Amino acid sequence: MAPTRSRPPLRPAGLGGFAGWRLVGAAPPRRIITAEPSRHPAVTCPAPFRFRVWFEWSNRVCYSAFVKSKILVVDDEPEAVELIEFNLKQAGFDVVTAADGKEALQRARTQVPALIVLDLMLPEVDGLEVCKRLRRDDATAGIPIIMLTARAAEVDRVVGLELGADDYVTKPFSPRELVLRIKKLLQRGQPPTDKREQMRFGDLWLDTPRHLATWKGKALDLTATEFKLLTLLAQRADRVQTRDVLLRDVWEYDNFIDTRTVDTHMRRLREKLGPAAKYLETIRGVGYRFVGE
Repeated sequence: MAPTRSRPPLRPAGLGGFAGWRLVGAAPPRRIITAEPSRHPAVTCPAPFRFRVWFEWSNRVCYSAFVKSKILVVDDEPEAVELIEFNLKQAGFDVVTAADGKEALQRARTQVPALIVLDLMLPEVDGLEVCKRLRRDDATAGIPIIMLTARAAEVDRVVGLELGADDYVTKPFSPRELVLRIKKLLQRGQPPTDKREQMRFGDLWLDTPRHLATWKGKALDLTATEFKLLTLLAQRADRVQTRDVLLRDVWEYDNFIDTRTVDTHMRRLREKLGPAAKYLETIRGVGYRFVGE
């Protein structure tokens, strides 16, 4: 009988609900591997393990986690919430819920969802007032809102849209249609981006074609990712960018990544910028903003 080759132990990767493990051996790892019981493995290895491999060399960090768009569903009818939540989860979204207007405002500010499905007839604070307050708050003003309500009159639709709703759906509704409307709204993307090839903010100069950033005439030693992160924030100056948005637009990750990698790169970027780091503002619990002059 042929001897069995020993295999390094597998340890849980510590990534919440993600079914992954990290190989640990005698030598310091120069790559991170997750064992994934996938039907479509990226790499096929000897049974019973299949691995998806991300190579990360010495100057980079890679985390593994699911990044899903978070939807806040606000309705005081448990049956409606359950129906919407089920269909959204089936479509791959994360869902948080609120049963009244006061709770909705709190969750919108702490959870910062990608989109809000908002009923109008709510206890505590009605849906129209919730919409107005969200639009007045800089941290939540850009969140798309779909009003979902039994109020079907034309005047109700007009008022809802005038107050800032992006779409208006009446009950009874089709869950499939609602999911499609949500996807369409999320695909609209970011507001227009400043595409200037050169930008100046005081003594900070950014030259995109030359991949050059200078402070008081002295070149800053930035990696490609750090330069892309800085220029994207500068192009969207004075607008808050959530960590999920930065992961999508800078790293172009859709599925497997931990938002902590944004914080890690931002910390290194600030260290390299020195005094120029004053332009980068942290919005606690939300993301980051470039503060233009």
